[in-house]
Amino acid sequence: VGGLALRPDRPALLVSSTSWTEDEDFGVLLDALVSYNERAGSSAGARLPKLVCIITGRGPQKAMYEKRIAKLDMQHVLVFTAWLAAEEYPVLLGTADIGVSLHRSSSGLDLPMKVVDMFGSGLPVLAVDFECLGELVRDGHNGRIFTDASTLTERLVECLCGFPEQQLLLDRLRTGVKDFQQTRWNDEWDRVALPVFGGRPP
Repeated sequence: VGGLALRPDRPALLVSSTSWTEDEDFGVLLDALVSYNERAGSSAGARLPKLVCIITGRGPQKAMYEKRIAKLDMQHVLVFTAWLAAEEYPVLLGTADIGVSLHRSSSGLDLPMKVVDMFGSGLPVLAVDFECLGELVRDGHNGRIFTDASTLTERLVECLCGFPEQQLLLDRLRTGVKDFQQTRWNDEWDRVALPVFGGRPP
């Protein structure tokens, strides 16, 4: 009595971050959000929550996408862009329900640090697929992988269905993220890199 409580009809909070360059096609996310909005507004979408999407970062294409966002007419999805101070970003990640990464590696070898940040905050991630992503995102365990706007829509629907009380898949992914947090850098170095240099794990 007298304490704070989460509303049972609260919206889900989705977070993504970007440098707003051509390396990341945020049209994929916006198209998926439009499709999600249509699903949530249909009779079949009764178990889908409203969705608040916050996209953080700054860069050359930000104004272009903000103009596109301003033209969207959605009743069940709100989209905001923001630039956060360094100390504010982990707080946002810690309050979010799901993260989205649109990072595609041009080399196929580098992993998105934004996903590491999200995992570090306990946040499951929906990530666009590329060659080595499986080293970080284990599909169905700590996140889900998508290839285009259509599959991203499906991932959002399956993760958020029943939110906030009965989101079974999202809860399972959160558990998988906790498993990821138990793996430390030194452990991975000993397991993966050390044998390459002729050493033996301790």
